[in-house]
Amino acid sequence: MPDTGAAQDGSIKLEIANHVARVTIDRPDKRNALSQTMWRGLTERMERACSDPGVRVVLIGGTGEDFCAGADIGEFDTVRRDTETARAYENANSEAFAAIRNSPIPTVAAISGICFGGGFGIAAACDIRLASNDAHFSVPAARLGLAYPHDAMADIVHACGPQFAKYLTFSATRLSAAEALRIGFLAEILPANAVDARAAEIAETIARAAPLSVKASKAAIRAVLSGNPSDAEDAQALGAATFDSADYEEGRLAFRQRREPRFQGR
Repeated sequence: MPDTGAAQDGSIKLEIANHVARVTIDRPDKRNALSQTMWRGLTERMERACSDPGVRVVLIGGTGEDFCAGADIGEFDTVRRDTETARAYENANSEAFAAIRNSPIPTVAAISGICFGGGFGIAAACDIRLASNDAHFSVPAARLGLAYPHDAMADIVHACGPQFAKYLTFSATRLSAAEALRIGFLAEILPANAVDARAAEIAETIARAAPLSVKASKAAIRAVLSGNPSDAEDAQALGAATFDSADYEEGRLAFRQRREPRFQGR
């Protein structure tokens, strides 16, 4: 059953079906700009999705024609007016980005229309990104006179590479979908009416794969990017555990029987 998490200033929806959790930013009248309450809601929905043992992939999108216009600048005079309030606000940002980045299961961003600021950060924290061919991307901090949290910047560097991370943040320029594909930020671009279906197809393909294997692969890639010895140890442990799993036995049996495997995640 879907959980709308409704609030007066927008909502973050969560719906789980067939091993796929759909997290939807729902504030189309503001181009899905996130209020401080919605940032917290995004963290909570991600944590709930990832704690569900039946969920194997998270699909993140926006309601209507846009993915996310970023943070709601209209409330900055109250919730982000100085260093003290900005620190509290950025904690909410960082927790949401971290919930996506640190998800043990894959995350897929389905992007259409506007993907700016915090929306760009959400997409950058995801593992796989695809977008409509009319989507536009921007990191406009330099036009607002503020700075992004360093952890969010790390996601942008990993998603775009250091040179384009600098170009985007220094200039606040906009990128087209074609340009975002060229720099490696996107895996695919599609017609606007095909993005959701393709994102669902990718999510379903991941959901049919061996969950323990997918988690081990994600952990290994994370360890490569972080260079952190503890991440490498975690990845090694997850990888080793696959060889004693029922899914590994099922994978070998399905290969011998020339049929599709039926993985249980154990």
